[in-house]
Amino acid sequence: MLDLMSSIIMEGDGVTQELLDSILINLIPAHKNLNKQAFDLSKVLLKRTVQTIETCIANFFNQVLVLGKSSVSDLSEHVFDLIQELFAIDPPLLLSVMPQLEFKLKSNDGEERLAVVRLLAKLFGAKDSELATQNRPLWQCFLGRFNDIHVPVRLECVKFASHCLMNHPDLAKDLTEFLKVRSHDPEEAIRHDVIVTIITAGKKDLCLVNDQLLGFVRERTLDKRWRVRKEAMMGLAQLHKKYCLHHEAGKDAAQKVSWIKDKLLHIYYQNSIDDKLLVEKIFAQYMVPHNLETEEKMKCLYYLYACLDPNAVKALNEMWKCQNMLRSQVRELLDLHKQPTSEANSAAMFGKLMTIAKNLPDPGKAQDFMKKFNQVLGEDEKLRAQLELLINPTCSCKQAEVCVREITRKLANPKQPTNPFLEMVKFLLERIAPVHIDSEAISALVKLLNKSIEGTAEDEEEGVMPDAAIRSGLELLKPLSRSLNADVPEQLITPLVSLGHISMLAPDQFASPMKSIVANFIVKDLLMNDRSVGNKNGKLWCPDEEVSPEVLAKVHAIKLLVRWLLGMRNNQSKSANSTLRLLSAMLVSEGDLTEQKKISKSDMSRLRLAAGGAIMKLSQEPCYHEIITPEQFQLSALVINDECYQVRQIFAQKVHVALVKLQLPLEYMSIFSLCAKDPVKERRAHARQCLLKNISVRREYIKQNPMAHEKLLSLLPEYVVPYMIHLLAHDPDFTKPQDFEQLRDIKEIVILALMEDFINDKEYLSLEARTVLLTGKPKPASVLGTVNKPLSVTGKRPYNRTAGSETGSNVSGHSEPSSPSGNKGREQGTDASETGASENEENPVILLSVTPAKTEPVKNKEVNSEQSAAGNASAERGKKRAAPADGSENMHQSPEENQPDEVGAPVPPKPRRGRPPKSQTPGSTEKSSEAKTGGRGRKRAAPTPESPGELLEAANIKVPKQQKDTEAKKTPAQRQMDLQR
Repeated sequence: MLDLMSSIIMEGDGVTQELLDSILINLIPAHKNLNKQAFDLSKVLLKRTVQTIETCIANFFNQVLVLGKSSVSDLSEHVFDLIQELFAIDPPLLLSVMPQLEFKLKSNDGEERLAVVRLLAKLFGAKDSELATQNRPLWQCFLGRFNDIHVPVRLECVKFASHCLMNHPDLAKDLTEFLKVRSHDPEEAIRHDVIVTIITAGKKDLCLVNDQLLGFVRERTLDKRWRVRKEAMMGLAQLHKKYCLHHEAGKDAAQKVSWIKDKLLHIYYQNSIDDKLLVEKIFAQYMVPHNLETEEKMKCLYYLYACLDPNAVKALNEMWKCQNMLRSQVRELLDLHKQPTSEANSAAMFGKLMTIAKNLPDPGKAQDFMKKFNQVLGEDEKLRAQLELLINPTCSCKQAEVCVREITRKLANPKQPTNPFLEMVKFLLERIAPVHIDSEAISALVKLLNKSIEGTAEDEEEGVMPDAAIRSGLELLKPLSRSLNADVPEQLITPLVSLGHISMLAPDQFASPMKSIVANFIVKDLLMNDRSVGNKNGKLWCPDEEVSPEVLAKVHAIKLLVRWLLGMRNNQSKSANSTLRLLSAMLVSEGDLTEQKKISKSDMSRLRLAAGGAIMKLSQEPCYHEIITPEQFQLSALVINDECYQVRQIFAQKVHVALVKLQLPLEYMSIFSLCAKDPVKERRAHARQCLLKNISVRREYIKQNPMAHEKLLSLLPEYVVPYMIHLLAHDPDFTKPQDFEQLRDIKEIVILALMEDFINDKEYLSLEARTVLLTGKPKPASVLGTVNKPLSVTGKRPYNRTAGSETGSNVSGHSEPSSPSGNKGREQGTDASETGASENEENPVILLSVTPAKTEPVKNKEVNSEQSAAGNASAERGKKRAAPADGSENMHQSPEENQPDEVGAPVPPKPRRGRPPKSQTPGSTEKSSEAKTGGRGRKRAAPTPESPGELLEAANIKVPKQQKDTEAKKTPAQRQMDLQR
């Protein structure tokens, strides 16, 4: 019968449409499944008569596809199904039809293009298809649809790419460029499917995806949409587990995706809590699977930790810290449940719940669920016992699994298949449960460390070389057996670091020897001596590898001093005072403590940064913060305006990190206001961002912690303003009130600090308390009579001057920024002269006067010898005007001549910031003639006065007052104007 039908078709004059329909109808999927024999018969018949029937088939598809005559056959609506089946039977049957499909790809109808794209995706993606190589124009036209304006068309093209990559690896190069564009598609679904496409192919065989395709997935881990980020992170985690953890494709494949572990852990730095939780989940399931046996689990952890880059190690440590912190919050919550019910207890419990909710996804819903969970805890004692066992430090990993299972069983509701409350509790339990580390795991880890000391072939197979692994860490103790020798600074780094950590962790056991080492070796032998001559290339900064070993040893010696003091946590031996004086002297001498001019400028920058950072570190400890003098605070603050760009950058970041963690006192936030004078725009922007971040952190902390209202003065960002004013009052750059440049700098600082983000309408204090806080006195009687009086120029707190070669200090012993008693030591003038200043109707001021001509030397007798020395040092070094980022230095400005000011008072010469100028007048002293050459930043030189009497400024100032009439009239606030320094 088949032979007869074949003969009729080949020997006949042609094939009618009815006969063609009778053959093709059996290829339609619906008929194909119903009558398998008819399908096989039609298939064989078409293969035998391909040369004769191909023309008829082309004519049929031409009428339907090109001319749009759907009435020619009942099969018109199944043309795409027929094309697919005919291509599978014998591709030459469609030799004349393919150009018609290319025409359809360019149709104006999006639905038509979508139908053709779906068809061609099946034809191109078929396993043994050679259509792409045989018909390049059609293939290129199809690739153009990746950029189609119609979203479903682009989506279909992306889905096709997965099959194409797996079945035709040779086409990956053509697809890469189009997938790159689609990985940045504005449609979230398309970006998501690009990731699925690449990961699917990669899981089948890593050779199917090139590095560029994996790079697209890497980029999407930072996508703005959570669904896309999640898919990218999970996909990379699956590749890591398959090729790095299980080694399914050998070392080459593992090396190809070795970057994944670092990249995934870097995501923990993102602000989104969802990202952090997903990283923790990936770590527990794909990097170090928690269901492994203890030895295998520790082996995975050990080799992973040894192969991570430094930033990934920090992220992993931060992850463990966050989990431990959350564990502590839950422990404190359980402790509150043990206390009797009270209002204070309820407020504290509410604060803990808010803190815990912030560490869970969707904090809004998490708050409600945590309140419900807390209520359940209060009612169910067994549940509290299970949770307490879970967070107990002695809880093993196996016990933790049992506890989690019991808690979830108690909270489960069989009648509710989807339980959002239970899911949120599971998130909490996953974060606080110890799934990796217990006593058994530590024992296994120690055994691995011992093997690493001996060195094993297995280490090298895992990529951990013996000289770069734990062995180097354990061998830190070896140099400690040798005597410390400052003549060989290369061998000092290891013992200095080790001794610093030992003294911090075990201060009592090593108290006596450490004090001797610090006094005799660290300070006298190492820090106070310069054994080598630095590189005099004039650069303010150099790469880490170019820093001299001696300077590195000095930097680590400063860190050792800080760690030693942090370990003691007390100042009974007055060691902290001595250390702070040493650090201040290093800042005053610009890093050259010996003043022998042997050290290079780049090394001096390193030492200034180390000294400033050391004072910041000590300020974080309350017992040392109390003894830091205002002068030392000013010196450390001025590091943020250092002439070296890198010093400013690193120091600002250190201060910001400590402030965000609420480790530094509030006054250190005022340091960022000094960045307003930074010549680099990026530094000014960074300072503003730091201020904004710290303001939001502190306000959020007050909102989330009800107990914080008891210490608002140390938390509210508004109270940083007095400290900013204190820094401005002692700013070495502000020496002449009439100087336009100086006033402009002051204005920029005030604008930066008093930005609108400081505005807070919430009244924390009563009017009386606010008046006392601002003025230091109770609310006075009305002084409306002073409104109509003219404004006189006020004086400045007198400097503490010394004769001869000492540079005058602008720091008074009573310079506490918030101390109202600081006004008591000011000299009163005898003759007052009024100025022509007009009245300020909104802010009337108390009458202020200044002595016009008669000035006498004024000395502050209340300053003790230690504060006086530090004060002189502060003015001598001063705050260097920051230099541009490239480290270039400006020439000294010519000295300005003394001129009388507008009110007749003699203007003191502008004091030079930093060390004395290179050239001095004949009246200068011997010490001034030995001053350093080469100014740092934009230093201002001034002529040397002939007598101390010319340096005097008299002051006559009254305490500022504020008046408010609440019944009838509002008396404008009184403002003090300090116009002369």
